[in-house]
Amino acid sequence: MRNYRLEETGGTKCLVMRDEAQPTPKPHEIVVRVRAASLNRRDTMILNGTYPLAPRQGVIPLSDGAGEVVAVGDSVTRFAVGDRVTGSYFARWIDGRINAGLIDQLGCTLDGMLAEYAVLDEQWAVRLPDHLDWAEAATLTCAGLTAWNAVTAAEMPKPGQWVLVIGSGGVALFALQFAKLLGCRVVAVTSRSEKLDRLRALGADLVVSTADMPEWGAAVREQTGGIDLVVETGGPPTFAQSMIACALYGRIVLLTIQKGGTVQIPGPVYQRSLATISRLFVGNRTNLEAMLRAISVHRLKPVIDKVFAFDEANDAYRYFQQGDVFGKVVVDGA
Repeated sequence: MRNYRLEETGGTKCLVMRDEAQPTPKPHEIVVRVRAASLNRRDTMILNGTYPLAPRQGVIPLSDGAGEVVAVGDSVTRFAVGDRVTGSYFARWIDGRINAGLIDQLGCTLDGMLAEYAVLDEQWAVRLPDHLDWAEAATLTCAGLTAWNAVTAAEMPKPGQWVLVIGSGGVALFALQFAKLLGCRVVAVTSRSEKLDRLRALGADLVVSTADMPEWGAAVREQTGGIDLVVETGGPPTFAQSMIACALYGRIVLLTIQKGGTVQIPGPVYQRSLATISRLFVGNRTNLEAMLRAISVHRLKPVIDKVFAFDEANDAYRYFQQGDVFGKVVVDGA
């Protein structure tokens, strides 16, 4: 089979295609014929050596992928040959709170999905909704689940309340879609004026161009009465405006701070706010199964920016890193 591995040459990690023997499953494992995989920001951070969790040398990258089961171990009970599956990001984290023993991640410390065949313990996988094609089904493990938990965790916003999303990457667009699914109103903030209509088409009720309005927080608060939930993917450049936009008891889920970045809260903004700032680590398998049930019932379709052929995986990484995406970047199956 063909796969990619992250290998280090001269202190620099690179993506190398290999041809290896097709795997056979151990008693509790399944072998998945991977039909598509997708990239997340953490994958480029792993490649660039800036991810906080050290990857295993020679690991097969990418946490997100989808395919059908082609072989099962003798003791497998959760799946059968022919089932459509995806993996769980924190493979060993089934439910409850995370701890140090559950931090293994597909595509980082465990082999991931950028391969013709992937081997997963049966506990690391979940079934996929039938209405999704392979590219769509390959986008859910990281960005999808992160957005789902940002929107549906403690104090889930009520129908009619305001949710704010930033940018047009995978997490932002999933958060927009999930918020609309819950009956919320959505403000979408983008630095690209050409994306305004596309965000409206996805259901955004108010779209703000930072090119036209760099200091957008007060205007958003005035037009909405205050944001109830901010899914903050911009980090330091947008955080102060997000906090200004918040309702008095708003919530901000702060998902990312790039290496070397510092989040600063202006004193006057802090003094007049009772907003709660929280953090999350993607989610567990139980969260993933709940999200997939909702996606299935509402027949939600993930947004795909571009699909690359399997032998163009390095091009996919380069395209993703340039940053001007609208949705998910997918690598087709080998």
